[in-house]
Amino acid sequence: MMTKKRIYRMLATAVIAGGTFVGVTSCEDMLDSKPDKALEPKQAYRNRFDADAAVIGVYGKFLGLAKHYIVLNELRADLMDVTANADVNLQQISYHQASDQNPYASPKPFYELILYCNDVLRNFDIMFADSKLLQAEYNERYSDIATLRCWLYLQVAIHWGQVPYVTEPLASVDDLKDLEGAPVLGLQEMVRELIAVMEKLPSHELYALNSTLNANIDGYSTNLFFINKKFFLGDLYLWNGDYLKAAMQYKDVMMTPVSGVAIYDSYKVKYADVASNDDLAIGYIRDKEQDYKSLINNNTQGWKSMFIRPQDPLFNSEWIWVLPFDSRFKQSSPFVDLFSNSGGKYLVRPAQLAMDQWNAQVQRNGFTFDQRGRFTYAMEGGQPVIKKHIYNYDPLLPLQRTGKWFLGRAALLHLRFAEAANRDDHSKVAWAFLNPGGIRVTYDDPAITDVTKELDTFLPYPYNFAARSTNVPFFRDDWHRHDGIRGRAYVTALTLDSVKYFNMSVKPRVLTNAEALKRDIEDKLIMEGALELAYEGNRWADLLRVAIRRNDPSFIAAKIHDKLQKAGKTAEASQAKARLEAGDWFLPFRME
Repeated sequence: MMTKKRIYRMLATAVIAGGTFVGVTSCEDMLDSKPDKALEPKQAYRNRFDADAAVIGVYGKFLGLAKHYIVLNELRADLMDVTANADVNLQQISYHQASDQNPYASPKPFYELILYCNDVLRNFDIMFADSKLLQAEYNERYSDIATLRCWLYLQVAIHWGQVPYVTEPLASVDDLKDLEGAPVLGLQEMVRELIAVMEKLPSHELYALNSTLNANIDGYSTNLFFINKKFFLGDLYLWNGDYLKAAMQYKDVMMTPVSGVAIYDSYKVKYADVASNDDLAIGYIRDKEQDYKSLINNNTQGWKSMFIRPQDPLFNSEWIWVLPFDSRFKQSSPFVDLFSNSGGKYLVRPAQLAMDQWNAQVQRNGFTFDQRGRFTYAMEGGQPVIKKHIYNYDPLLPLQRTGKWFLGRAALLHLRFAEAANRDDHSKVAWAFLNPGGIRVTYDDPAITDVTKELDTFLPYPYNFAARSTNVPFFRDDWHRHDGIRGRAYVTALTLDSVKYFNMSVKPRVLTNAEALKRDIEDKLIMEGALELAYEGNRWADLLRVAIRRNDPSFIAAKIHDKLQKAGKTAEASQAKARLEAGDWFLPFRME
């Protein structure tokens, strides 16, 4: 008889192994089947466990997009550059010269998975109609795969612009070439369509704790495998300019309980624990901050450890969406070849522009560099190597290419929330989420002497934050450990030239140039995203979103120009700048 734990282990193994178990009829078949075994839908979708197999199979195939995702979202942007080992295809992506024959410029891998999702969703509808899935089981599984399909469509629209939108199953992705009548949507049209789909889903929640898709097996929390629906819906609202709705979705995620983690630590960017250094912050041994040798630099403490440590409570307090590559299940991380110069092909590297930006920061102890940069990449053999994705790879064991695909974490969530808050006329809240001290410092009003009323935004949801931590009377607000992104990174606070935005001759000061203030804070948030989130797959979308919002192609063109110029690619820099300033932001769409 199949035990619950064995089911969980089978499900976890299926994702890690790449989803080769989809379309089999039972749990035993899933363990014993050959990858090429195929069954008719009426045989493959018989019960809840077959539905689970379909979900796991989708995510297993989703792993195959990891390399595409990183290359398109980072190499097209300003923080990643090619090495001398890169072939012409990667060079074209970096220089914004991709031909329609470039394999990275092909949307086909995305559409193959989209069509797979379409087929799974249709069969979930049939299963529910035939009472093979209960309402709650259907709601969870249908909403999950539909959200992932929306995510895929947003990626396709971000990179290819005008794209066909198909929600019905097709026999093959090749059928798209001859499909008549399928709507072709631009990026903003696609965003609106995806919002409509997401708002109609029967569930926006995570899988329930008692779901067969929710387990902790062999060190992996399967709940982290699946896309966070509220986080993604917040992103869609952000793209659409629905800033209050975006902030509400992000706030909901921030307040989501995480198993084994206190609510004031769950998805909160919190200040360093100077006593134990049991944190995800840049820090030094207490009272030795002027000694660089006292930097917390190991696999179980501090900021770097979030990319290395197992899925323990501290890992779970930061990471929202992660998929593993595990050599135990014959799964190989594609990031080793992409990044490593020891056992890999070393195809891409940090751009000089990115390294200069990290080195331009100042730590609170006066050191003139951002330690996040030194943890994001390292000099190995005289070459700068991006490390985030390959910390778990050991060159002495070249066949064991274990790693993780990092897709979303608390720092990204906080920066997106701050972006939405800033545009929703709550720039002070955004400033608190960016700078050291967070809510505690930004909302510390000396005129308030009642400890029960201090350190509070006094704003309605989702901007209601309080950071009180007092013993008499005893208060511990949910945000009492909150720090801004720069606070956790141990770098100095940014400043605003208030003369630009306020009438300084009156008291209280009157804001006279709100748009300029918003743009200034937005610029700083985008820069902070570069310092904190480099190479995690967000950069191109962040640049594009702001350029579209401002109707300012130079916002993105200047950054790509500067990257290529610093790399010594003068001609390519000028050509890319001209192309991007003309609004030519998208890859050529060719399905073959």
